[in-house]
Order: sequence, then C-alpha cells, then structure tokens
Amino acid sequence: MNKILMLDINFEYKNEMRTINPVLLIGNNEVVLVDCGYPNFLALLETEMKSKGIDPNSLTKVLITHHDDDHMGALSEIKEKYPNIKVVTSEIESEYISGKKKSLRLLQAEEILKSLPEEQKQFGIEFCESLRKVKPVNVDITVKDQDCFNWAGGCQVIATPGHMPGHISLYLSETNSIITGDAAVIENGKLVIANPQFTLDFDIAEDSLEKIISMNADNYYCYHGGKFVSSTIRD
Repeated sequence: MNKILMLDINFEYKNEMRTINPVLLIGNNEVVLVDCGYPNFLALLETEMKSKGIDPNSLTKVLITHHDDDHMGALSEIKEKYPNIKVVTSEIESEYISGKKKSLRLLQAEEILKSLPEEQKQFGIEFCESLRKVKPVNVDITVKDQDCFNWAGGCQVIATPGHMPGHISLYLSETNSIITGDAAVIENGKLVIANPQFTLDFDIAEDSLEKIISMNADNYYCYHGGKFVSSTIRD
C-alpha cells in the first residue's frame, strides 16, 4: 500500500514549544523518511513512527532536502543505529552533508556574528556552535531535477534552490502532492518563503516557491507548518 505519512515532532526550543513535520513515503518495498530533525532527535522520530504504526527498522532511505541542522541533524544517529539505510540528497547538497564543504549556514552565521550588536552576540555564538556540532554523513545516492522513483506510488525530484543552492522538493504523482522542505512554509494561512533572513538567494527562492505553487498540487506537505490543501493556498 502506498501512502504519505506526516510526522509531528514536538519539542521545546528556548522555552518555546515547536513542531517540525518530517514525512514518510511508504510503499511495498520502500519506506523513505524525508528530513530528520535536529541532532539527538532520533528517539523522538522513533517514538512518533511507532505511534503511527511504523517500525523504524522498516526504513530503507532518508532523503535530505538540504543541509540545515533542523533537517539533517539526526542523520548521523540514524545511520549509526540503522547502517543499512541509504542517504539520498542532491549532488550540490551532498558536498555539505558529507562534510566535504563547510556548511553554508555556518558560513552565513559566522559572517552575521561579526556585525551583531553586543546584546545578541551570545546567541550568535551559541548558534554557530550548534551548527559546528552537526556531524557529517556520507551520501549514498545523489539525485537531480526530474529524477523519478517508485516511492509511495511515484515520486519525482523537483529542484527548488534559493533557501539553499541544492535544495530539492518532491512531487508525488499518485496523490498530486508536493513535499516542500523549506522551499515553502505555512504562515498565516499562506505558503511563503521560509525564514527570509536565512534564505541564501531570495530571488531564486521566490522563483522556486512560484514553481511549486504553479504545479497546482492538491496537497503541500511543509516541514514548518504541516499539510496544506490547494484550495487554501489559491484563495
């Protein structure tokens, strides 16, 4: 049976409750996790999967949309506990996920830190340190725009750069759905660009957002905000 299953990972961040929404693509021979949360989130993922009737041992692949710490932070733990799982991402992002190149987010944070006012410097320092603690993981499979797989009844890779240069989203043909990663997030009832202040190329990110909206999917699964239906998005 093919299906898309959204996970609700609830956690506390700086005394505030937050939620992220990784997605499982479930088919006869594959169970693919799309993005995996911060470092030390494996237990949260396993608990949520089990609560929805999915055995974590059934995972076959983890696809990472881009190398931000909230999307790939738990990847090293997953690979350590479940070594047969294959790691999938775009060719551009693979360089950063594997540690061959320094994280673009860390480079950005270090640059911003230089000009932060004194009262914000401690936060900037802590943010840089948290990024440095993300462990690199070797990538097993690299994908590119329009690559197709049989995950959850049919899946196509969509290049959605901007937030990060190698960012990818996924189109699921059987349900006419898009998994957006950070190409789009839900805010105030609308699809918008994720964290504009952290988006590395805003103009390209706008193009990617327009690209996935123009595909007229019935459902959009956003890592930040959850699931949206097209009628809501188009209003």
